[in-house]
Amino acid sequence: MWLSEDVVRFLLVLLSVCISERHVVAGAFTQSLDSDFTFTLPAGRKECFFQTMKKDASLEIEYQVLDGAGLDVDFYLSSPSGHVVASDFRKSDGVHTVETEEGDYMFCFDNSFSTVSEKIIFFELILDNMDDAEDPEDWKHYVQGADLLDMKLEDIMDSINSVKARLGKSLQIQTVLKAFEARDRNLQESNYERVNVWSCTNVVVMVVVSCIQVYLLRSLFDDKRKTRT
Repeated sequence: MWLSEDVVRFLLVLLSVCISERHVVAGAFTQSLDSDFTFTLPAGRKECFFQTMKKDASLEIEYQVLDGAGLDVDFYLSSPSGHVVASDFRKSDGVHTVETEEGDYMFCFDNSFSTVSEKIIFFELILDNMDDAEDPEDWKHYVQGADLLDMKLEDIMDSINSVKARLGKSLQIQTVLKAFEARDRNLQESNYERVNVWSCTNVVVMVVVSCIQVYLLRSLFDDKRKTRT
């Protein structure tokens, strides 16, 4: 059975794309690095973290206080030159995005205002445009025979990049929702303990008051007069 001319042309183009170098195709994607971390910040302490960034990249940091009295913390983000580019004062959560320069960025969580309560803090870093690979457009020079197709390879790569970006965003949202769930659970458990403590206290008080009332009532009806025989 003979193959049609269109089928042969399509198979030839697919073969030319497949034999291209793998790193060339990978260069068409924009690198995005995500990481998250949860730690305990003791009372009266400050913890700082560092992230090395490249010029014209993007740094996004999102944090939440999961547990601790007040659910608040101080936060600030400083550039490699020492300038504070973002700050929050006693907030439970926050999101900051900055266009970076070359160097190490420092972000700190400060719980020095609290002398008793420690805080459990979750934060997530999203780094964009951190790829040093060759120009994403260079992959086109290795693809031969693409003009035989009526479809545009640029549109295919745009669609793949769009799907990849949306999947990354979905993963980020799921991570943030897990952090919200953990914070809500901690609040519920704390409220549950408080309700139990106050309920037990009220029961004890009611029992003591009842005993006192019974004693007083019985003392009213007791005849303390001495009888002579």
